[in-house]
Amino acid sequence: MNIRQEFQKQFKKRKPGSHKGDYGRIFVLAGSEGLSGACYLTSMAALRSGAGLVTIGVPKTLLLPLAKRLTEAMMTPLPQTKAGTLSRAAFQPIQRFLKTQDVLAIGPGMSLNRDTQQVIRKTVLASTKPMVIDADGLNAFQGRVALFRKLKAPAVLTPHAGEFVRLFGGSKPKTDSERKRRAREASKRHRVIIVLKGHHTVVASPAGEIYVNQTGNPGMATGGSGDALTGVIAAMLGQNVKPFQAACFGVLIHGLAGDLVAQRTGEASLIASDILGALPLAFRKVLGHNKARR
Repeated sequence: MNIRQEFQKQFKKRKPGSHKGDYGRIFVLAGSEGLSGACYLTSMAALRSGAGLVTIGVPKTLLLPLAKRLTEAMMTPLPQTKAGTLSRAAFQPIQRFLKTQDVLAIGPGMSLNRDTQQVIRKTVLASTKPMVIDADGLNAFQGRVALFRKLKAPAVLTPHAGEFVRLFGGSKPKTDSERKRRAREASKRHRVIIVLKGHHTVVASPAGEIYVNQTGNPGMATGGSGDALTGVIAAMLGQNVKPFQAACFGVLIHGLAGDLVAQRTGEASLIASDILGALPLAFRKVLGHNKARR
């Protein structure tokens, strides 16, 4: 499958009569006290990648600080622990709101708090909406990966090598061929899409499909880069892209945005928010020879 050609087929000119609801309602569960930047990066990446509406579910004390920074995303305050993370009482309001949404993005910056990790597991297992699970969303399933086979909806997992090993065991894959094999095996066994991040990010599906991404650079090894990728993939899902393709499109665009930034700033100075600013140009470059239809 030629991912760029598939991308161009999927993202044709928007219809004049369309509205924001046509492009996906994304519910982002992210952030905790001291880690509010994850909310910003994930939600803005989703918006910059075409999502129609993005709402962030956050511990209630983060609401006002984030409101000063985020103008395009909506927010819903949720019950929190004394540590400033989502509490068990957040589960029911999350469930009620998720019924109104199209996609769930969960995990960035949510912490390792025991109550919060329980909320993450319950939310993921109860969700009937496609999901992107990252960071602390993955940590919540450490030692419990058998639960993935009980999911009610498609899920895209986005581990880096360390998270992959903590989830699925073994040592860190050392070669590209081992990365492909291990990602494919985990995807098939647990019935989830695996995005094994790193140099030449590997995307694997339960059907045995494999995509090895060629965009991206070492400058993207910086805090928050993965949070942005979560938002990009969630936006793809919200625009009715099938899960495996959504993951492939997401890593392609995210990596290309990082490459465009590196051309300007160099790799050492690249930061995650730079990727947000480069997403529009990355979309234009992939769709560039398709301008007549844009």
